[in-house]
Amino acid sequence: GGPIYSRLSNPTTEATEAVINVIERGAGSLTFASGMAAITSCFLGFLKTGDHVIYQLPCYPGTATALKHMRDDFGVQISSVTDITVQEVEKHIKPNTKLIWIETPCNPELVVVDVDGFGALCRSRGILLGVDATFGSPALQHFIPYGVDFSMHSCTKYMGGHSDLIGGCVTTRTVEQWRVLKHIQTTYGNMLSPHDSSLLLRGIKTLPLRMERISASALKVATFLEQHPKVERVRYPGLKSHPQHDVARKQMTAYSGMIMAEIKGGESGGRTVAENVRILRLAVSLGGVESILEHPYSMTHGKYIFTQEEMVESRITAGMLRISIGIEDPEDLIKDFAQALEKVQL
Repeated sequence: GGPIYSRLSNPTTEATEAVINVIERGAGSLTFASGMAAITSCFLGFLKTGDHVIYQLPCYPGTATALKHMRDDFGVQISSVTDITVQEVEKHIKPNTKLIWIETPCNPELVVVDVDGFGALCRSRGILLGVDATFGSPALQHFIPYGVDFSMHSCTKYMGGHSDLIGGCVTTRTVEQWRVLKHIQTTYGNMLSPHDSSLLLRGIKTLPLRMERISASALKVATFLEQHPKVERVRYPGLKSHPQHDVARKQMTAYSGMIMAEIKGGESGGRTVAENVRILRLAVSLGGVESILEHPYSMTHGKYIFTQEEMVESRITAGMLRISIGIEDPEDLIKDFAQALEKVQL
């Protein structure tokens, strides 16, 4: 028979999941009520008391918070690694290591992780590998073929693309893994609603076109910022100056719309730009058709979310801006940054 109860299954959500799975090239995909619901479903489905998880810093703060809850409430051991290379992570592997969780490009510093290398490491050690690939979207990077067990996205961002839905998805490497997450989805009731599924399916239809435009514009904006005398440093995977540019070239077809720019003058410089741009909007989300920026030091990665030690380890500086480029004319965005940077006093 067909669907009997929308929490268990419904045609709209199933159609959306089928499309995502084709794009992601996995064994099966599931959609959830948020990106955090997708992440925590992986943790709840595959971790038990006494298991060990390795995750990277910097990362999306919600991921770190969820893992701390798993540690404090369920007895899961966790280790964070700031130098997210295969060689460094291998030093932290224990006999009880069950899962390695990475982000690429990572939030907010745009570190690009060698997923192929981590896939080989995890296969050789019998460890599960999860990747939060939100910042690149499945239009630009596909990680299941690299041996990744869980390819996760916050669909609130690029996949939805219009800042009008909240959702998340996970694509699995095996059918057995899909079944475990399906059980979590139906038992805990954290599935994506039919209405949000319809919005997500609409967004996916234009995802390749949006990411092509966004990536081209972001490269122009990042190039401008890198050359500006009031900008200390820029991280964008498409720039040759990016430390992992060669890795990005290998595993991404384009470089997405996320830019990290550190403004000279510390917190005053960063806040001045954030508060004086006119086209870009000051907000903590990303991945929509409109350009957005935020100040991680006082917003997403600040002292109310990360400890001071975590902020230092994550290289969160007072002048840092996280920028999400949209589909506007890049020349207009460059002019907007130029006038805002003029107001920075050094």
